Amino acid sequence: MEQQQRPKYLDLPKLGSKMSITAKVSILHRASGVLMFLAIPFVLYLLHKSLTSAEFYSASYSLATCSFVKVIYIILVWAIMHHMCAGVRFLFLDIHKGIDRATAQKTAKIVLLVSLILTAVLGVMIW
Repeated sequence: MEQQQRPKYLDLPKLGSKMSITAKVSILHRASGVLMFLAIPFVLYLLHKSLTSAEFYSASYSLATCSFVKVIYIILVWAIMHHMCAGVRFLFLDIHKGIDRATAQKTAKIVLLVSLILTAVLGVMIW
């Protein structure tokens, strides 16, 4: 009689705490890309409607001043900033610059720090 392979339980918070900073930056790079990709239809729809109708523009402008919408803007700004900073880092990794462990960890921390600083600066401008 063969033994059945049982599914392995993955404790994601425990796995996340064991991940290196470079792995976290890579996962956040993918997540920010997905977030931006999913936002494209909504942003294009809002742009199209606001350019074709003055009433829709004024309604969307009044909606844009809502705190909840501003939080969504800041999340999208973070996605753009993180994706851009991590993308530059990955371009350097592709040409074999900074691939040793110490430099890779340092650049991953820089990516997180710079993207959060840029998000905070632009978030203040949005708010």
